[in-house]
Amino acid sequence: MIRYRIERDLLGEREIPADLLYGVHTLRGMENFPLSRRPVNAELIHAFGAVKLASARANHRLGWWDDTKFSAIEQACSEMMEGRLDQHILVDALQGGAGTSTNMNVNEVLANRALQILDLPLGEYTTVSPLEDINLHQSTNDTYPTALKVAAIWRLRLLEKELVGLLEGFQEKEKAFAHIVKIGRTQLQDAVLVTLGREMSAYAEAFGRDRWRVYKCEERLRVLNLGGTAIGTGLAAPRQYIFQVVEDLRTITGLGLARAENLIEATQNTDTFVEVSGILKACASNLLKVAGDIRLLSSGPDAGFGELRLPPRQAGSSIMPGKVNPVIPEAVSQAAMVVMANDQAITFACSMGNLELNPFLPLIADALLGSLDLLTNACSIFSRLCISGLEADEGRCRAYVESSTASVTALVDSIGYHAAQDISAEAVLSGRGIRNIIIERGLLTPEMFDELVSAESVTRLGSPLRRERDQ
Repeated sequence: MIRYRIERDLLGEREIPADLLYGVHTLRGMENFPLSRRPVNAELIHAFGAVKLASARANHRLGWWDDTKFSAIEQACSEMMEGRLDQHILVDALQGGAGTSTNMNVNEVLANRALQILDLPLGEYTTVSPLEDINLHQSTNDTYPTALKVAAIWRLRLLEKELVGLLEGFQEKEKAFAHIVKIGRTQLQDAVLVTLGREMSAYAEAFGRDRWRVYKCEERLRVLNLGGTAIGTGLAAPRQYIFQVVEDLRTITGLGLARAENLIEATQNTDTFVEVSGILKACASNLLKVAGDIRLLSSGPDAGFGELRLPPRQAGSSIMPGKVNPVIPEAVSQAAMVVMANDQAITFACSMGNLELNPFLPLIADALLGSLDLLTNACSIFSRLCISGLEADEGRCRAYVESSTASVTALVDSIGYHAAQDISAEAVLSGRGIRNIIIERGLLTPEMFDELVSAESVTRLGSPLRRERDQ
């Protein structure tokens, strides 16, 4: 039979299974918020462990507990920070109350885990209390945004690492494809010649910017309101605690954290999360654009562009034998779309704070950390499962160059605009290749044509002939 313990809160008594670490506040949160059916982001839980550990160390230093009690609380907080208590945080990711249910779930689990370590019954809150010990000198309103910022910094560092891997992957392809001349397209129409390597270099440059922007985001998130308690006045927290707790958190996390000079402002306003989300949206826009390009350039393979060959990852159809779809770029694209949607949600949520507090921090946390997880994973699979195995169809690229009217632009300096225009018109009417027509007319030798459409010529900055004419 299931044994129960009785716990009490403002609203009355409730039965809690005797062997579970959560308590009455968590139970009410679980009953009240069956919304997303998703758990709180694990990184936020780990960051809460770090915040509670910092608070515990500051409080112990000020003489609030004996060494035995502090040691149990410290061990419980460390276990949460290490991810060993994730399964006990059961409230929904979305909830009312500005995150109080998450904070209380954390407090109850840490209190009961400390009681276990002390070999005392769960729920023996006269010895270790979720509120009077674990939450001592704290409020949801300073611990939750602090934990969110710490979690976001941790995830930003992982995202930056994956972005570096992705841009390096494109840099490798830039070198590998440097010699391959192809048709460059504008508005999806043949335009001028370029090299496949130069296309890859443009993608690498875009992700290089993303990497730098993500790196700079940490500076936006390092300023904390921890110690401000309810609205930033530090109500019920000793002055010594307020000055020490962020330093303890800095030591625990190894992050360059700092206490906000204006704790009231830092508690009221959440525009920093909008700023960071905007950077993530910019990264998502690059991922969506590049993944779309990769899909398009690999389309076909027989009846499309077919200039790139993607590594085959899985059979593409339940009805069309032999079909292989660009599943990795498609998955990356979907992740990018969700990040863009999350940015809109974050913008709304941050804009709807009222007076001294924003009550929508759970949505902000879920969307921001969700975006970070999605982008990190998307960059990883894009790099590992697609770009690293990317191959070029050199024959297809060469055939397009020799047949497309886009090639004549590279010849204008040598044969003149009007001759190039006539050749383009003849190619369109006859269906014959540009190269053959040029050579037949005796305008260029095969060697001259090949030189003018070589990788070196089409990627040269400006035209040597044009410079000579200008002089």
